[in-house]
Amino acid sequence: MALLSQRQPLSALQQYAIVTANYWAFTLTDGALRMLVVFHFHQLGYSTLEIAFLFLFYEFFGIVTNLYGGWLGARFGLRLTLWSGTLLQVAALLLLIPVADSWPKWWSVAYVMVAQAISGIAKDLNKMSAKSAIKTVVPETPDDHSRGETQLFQWVAILTGSKNALKGVGFFLGGVLLTTLGFNAAVGAMAAGLFLAFLLTLVLPGDLGRMKRKPAFTALFSKSRGINVLSLARFFLFGARDVWFVVALPVFLQAALGWRYWEVGGFMGLWVIGYGIVQGAVPALRRCWGQSGPPGVAAVQFWSAVLTAIPALIAISLWRQVGHPGIAVVVGLAAFGVVFAMNSSIHSYMVLAYTDAESVSLNVGFYYMANAAGRLVGTLLSGALFLVGGLQACLWCSALQVALAWAAGTRLPVPPRQGLGQGLAA
Repeated sequence: MALLSQRQPLSALQQYAIVTANYWAFTLTDGALRMLVVFHFHQLGYSTLEIAFLFLFYEFFGIVTNLYGGWLGARFGLRLTLWSGTLLQVAALLLLIPVADSWPKWWSVAYVMVAQAISGIAKDLNKMSAKSAIKTVVPETPDDHSRGETQLFQWVAILTGSKNALKGVGFFLGGVLLTTLGFNAAVGAMAAGLFLAFLLTLVLPGDLGRMKRKPAFTALFSKSRGINVLSLARFFLFGARDVWFVVALPVFLQAALGWRYWEVGGFMGLWVIGYGIVQGAVPALRRCWGQSGPPGVAAVQFWSAVLTAIPALIAISLWRQVGHPGIAVVVGLAAFGVVFAMNSSIHSYMVLAYTDAESVSLNVGFYYMANAAGRLVGTLLSGALFLVGGLQACLWCSALQVALAWAAGTRLPVPPRQGLGQGLAA
């Protein structure tokens, strides 16, 4: 550690690259673990609702972690929260190594829920740290607000887009690992790989993201109107995705359409990869449309309105039996992925536009707490609605939640720095 302290300080770009590389490695294991758990326990005869309960603690503790993790990052620095998240994921993967088919169902569910709780804490500590770090390392441009906000939008889009592309690779990796290595060996191999990624982060500065003035605990709940409204919209947006994506879709593809496990993992992986590519390309796409500045409130409202129609159209197609159901689902979900990527990328920028570098981890943590709450509700509804109404019921619920996200977006104020620029937002 003495040698590390004697090195030249890392540049903003170097810090960004290290944080992003760690986030990439973490995302691979997170996506692969999701597919491993869904397929392994469905193979053992678990119902969709029972599988959804396996992720209950994962999502619940994500809510708690985002709320308190942002406060910890502000007090003690984002390096500590990044380290904690990575090592906790390694521990969660190691805990799953002894899981056996012969275990009683109640014990398997309880044990995996605990491991998934640790993984949920780890995931949101890692995500909050990585996305908050961008705000602290992007150079300030006080005399050119537009240029600074545009660079922030580009860096956020690259991080979130590449993360989601790699999460898709992780879905495919999970299906391949389950087929080739089996559940137990797969989680052990992923734990070893992620620990190597942790070693890269040892060179990060200890004061990354640390507030000069230690925030009081009450700062957790003291948010601006922009953060509060955007968080509500985020809650509905991600609930709308997970209500069909987490449990209902993979089970539908495998049970109703007869796809094999690696085919389901491959399709879902390609969906998330494509979603991530679009998400990373949003700044370039906006420039092609003649919008050179970062997005504003109007963009949030427009893209959520477009997204509302897509799950409803897929549900109508399945109900009316228009063509082969597999084609309706694949084509419809491809369209959903493109438009959802536009929404998610714009949201990820807007939360940073509503905050400042000093309090970024507090606000980002609160925002992703709402994100995790939406995923929790979506996950439970995915298992429950699929049992009573199949994929159609999940898709109708998705359309309703996106409509609520749009309604929340109509109450958003103009971000402070965009108000200074007057011309950034469309």
